[in-house]
Amino acid sequence: MKIVIITQDEPFYLADNLRYLIEILPAHSTIVGCVVANASPFGKKSSFYEKAKQTLSTFGFNFFFYYSIKFLRNKINPNKQVINVLNDYKIPPITLNAPINFDESVKRIKAYSPDLLVSILGNQIFKKPILNLAPKGCLNLHTALLPKYRGLMPTFWVLRHDEKETGVSVFFVDEGIDSGPIVVQEKVDIGGMTQEALIVHTKKIGMECIAKSIDMIKKGHLKLIENDNSKSTYFSFPTRRDVVEFRKLGKRFF
Repeated sequence: MKIVIITQDEPFYLADNLRYLIEILPAHSTIVGCVVANASPFGKKSSFYEKAKQTLSTFGFNFFFYYSIKFLRNKINPNKQVINVLNDYKIPPITLNAPINFDESVKRIKAYSPDLLVSILGNQIFKKPILNLAPKGCLNLHTALLPKYRGLMPTFWVLRHDEKETGVSVFFVDEGIDSGPIVVQEKVDIGGMTQEALIVHTKKIGMECIAKSIDMIKKGHLKLIENDNSKSTYFSFPTRRDVVEFRKLGKRFF
């Protein structure tokens, strides 16, 4: 089964996760290309300066300094760069010159004849031309137990609401936000984990769930789980007040 990955150039965790996914991918499946969009952590396109400014104003200096150092270290570490992971495994990067739903972009991806699309940190809402492009559909990973905690930064929000458990969900993408039917879902005990530890832990489990989902799709063993809209909650990017409340609960970012 031929797979195209759709992701963004996330500088902190993605390279390790992508490498792990490639290593555990079922033998019957091959990644034939990877779309790598510019990173947009706030759910919208913005300049590097705007991203830095919003990070500082929302999360404070310690958070900003910690991730600035991490960003700089990863920028000079070849193993932490997504493009180098693709090169290591001879996976061609797919360059799009227009938003993903434009005809030009759809044709560019379709040229790779994928059976399945897999979105990891996808930062655009997919419309029907993309959703219908691959015969087996499009999967997405969300690091929460859908239908709860749809939207941005679920690892922050589960800690902000003092949840005792969270999880990962791999689901078929539809035209909504994190609203498609669920293929695989795994629970995770939060314990005393920091947000960073929770990100690392859930992303690794997420890669395993993607691999499991791909295998189930190939073998026709799907038993979809309802992603019930009536039970859904949705969260966007935190405010400074949310971060203050997060810390009042004794939660830590790292």
